[in-house]
Amino acid sequence: MDNLTHTLTGLMLSRAGLNRWCPRATPILLLAVNAPDADIVTALWTALDYLDSHRGITHSLAAAPVMAALAVAIVRIAGRKSFPWLRALLTGLVGVLSHLAMDWTNTYGVRLLLPFSSQWLQLHITNVVDIWIWTVLILCIVGPLLGRLVSSEIGAKPGSGRGSAVFALLFLVLYTGIRYTLHERAVNTLNSHVYEGAVPRRVAAFPHFANPFLWIGYVENDRFVIVQRFSLLSAFDPAGGEVFYKPTPSPALDAARRTATFTRYLRFAQFAFFQLTPVERPEGGVRVEAMDIRFGQPSAPRFVATAILDPSLRVVEESYTFGPLRPR
Repeated sequence: MDNLTHTLTGLMLSRAGLNRWCPRATPILLLAVNAPDADIVTALWTALDYLDSHRGITHSLAAAPVMAALAVAIVRIAGRKSFPWLRALLTGLVGVLSHLAMDWTNTYGVRLLLPFSSQWLQLHITNVVDIWIWTVLILCIVGPLLGRLVSSEIGAKPGSGRGSAVFALLFLVLYTGIRYTLHERAVNTLNSHVYEGAVPRRVAAFPHFANPFLWIGYVENDRFVIVQRFSLLSAFDPAGGEVFYKPTPSPALDAARRTATFTRYLRFAQFAFFQLTPVERPEGGVRVEAMDIRFGQPSAPRFVATAILDPSLRVVEESYTFGPLRPR
């Protein structure tokens, strides 16, 4: 999830009771819920370096105690006051684990099992930015603030915001459960149809950024992939998607896959799709592109690895970009 969501969740965890159990729980949690994203420093190198490391070891279960200890140490050094270390570490660990759990729910995924396994794990039930989670968390911040203003005007004792925090955390659990149920229904819908006379070899459903009932369907077989937006509130049309045919195996495709850029990129891409197009320079050359359909589609791709080969299949250029393909 995005860092605003993590930060507000950490504040809710503190207000829900951890600030009563552990001194200085709020700063510990605000740091701990963002600590796994320390991997952002790799963006100072190249986009591909960032892709290699993002949601890697700092997002693993094995590193969670280290991330928690880091947050506690920063608060201890900055505050120059002692506090119960065990409670502080457990509080920090709650914050880090909340980060990992929320990242696990979305389409990007997380490598929870590093360094023992580099497998990407994702539930595909929320987006990195979810406007419904944002709305509830922000309301649960603003509500107590307004309540305190009213209380100060009438001379009443202001509330602690604990009730709003508990509500926000319960909402996160309930909302995640509802999203999971809707996702399972979307996947089952995709699996229960035949596409262009063929049964799907693999299907997936990716969440819409706003509508929980709207999903982006992915259907794959040996010849093509289909991308289709569909609603669980209306009848499903298996012919309503956009069909993208896979390129036939070729030496150019094999040569591109062997490049360092493609090798690193394909460790990340879970739904890779390849396109081959001729180029003017070098004459007779070909451009090979790989994209991840989780973040776009062949007509408007993102997260793209590119290799340009000459007629002898020598790679003359290779690159990676998070953004869309450059104009031809």
